[in-house]
Amino acid sequence: MPDLEPRSEPTPDSRGRLRASLTHPSKSQYVVAVILALVGFALVLQVKATQTDDSYAGFRDQDLIDVLAGLSGAAERAEREIERLEQTRQDLQSDTNTRDTALEQARREANALAILAGQVPVTGPGLRISIEEIDGRVSIDTLLDTIQELRSAGAEAMQFNNEVRVIAQTAFEEATGGILIDGVLLQSPYTIDVIGEPHVLHGALTFPLGPMESARRDGARITAEELDAVDIESVRPGFRPQYANADEDE
Repeated sequence: MPDLEPRSEPTPDSRGRLRASLTHPSKSQYVVAVILALVGFALVLQVKATQTDDSYAGFRDQDLIDVLAGLSGAAERAEREIERLEQTRQDLQSDTNTRDTALEQARREANALAILAGQVPVTGPGLRISIEEIDGRVSIDTLLDTIQELRSAGAEAMQFNNEVRVIAQTAFEEATGGILIDGVLLQSPYTIDVIGEPHVLHGALTFPLGPMESARRDGARITAEELDAVDIESVRPGFRPQYANADEDE
């Protein structure tokens, strides 16, 4: 058997040193104590964080049902809000489209009125009519009948001798050496530029007892040329009614 050495008992000096170290710790012992305290504090925080992350683990069934119900209600409210915002967006788009359509319609109507009032130059298919006095004088009645037949056939714009735009208020008067149209003296030959469907306009002149026959009876010759493009450059100043007012209720 190996020889065993007897365990030595602590001596009175060693016990004294231990007591002294406990009652009067050194700086290194302070440092060790602080480190141990920090490690312990970190372990406590880790345990609490783990318990927090698993916060639903200890919930009862009813608690979980209540949580799920709350989440479902929040989702439904969010969906309703999304639907409301989508409807608002559609309404705004509809309002914009309606406004744009109304503006476009207003522009078309304004252009049409400007053409009828003779306030803008226009171009389009139509006729160029020439009325030349040969052995007589063309009457105002013949000119007025010609204009009326052309209007009935769909004439959209007319002018005389590249000078006078014919509109609803145009006035014709007999004058020495010619005819006054809206105060402008015009002489034969009279040229009428008309915009509309050429063939239909031509038919408005040539029917029995129509404008062509009336002109021949006056001793004048009338011809008409169908054109793909007729330019009417003459314009009228804006007309301001003196007595007529628009009805506010319309």
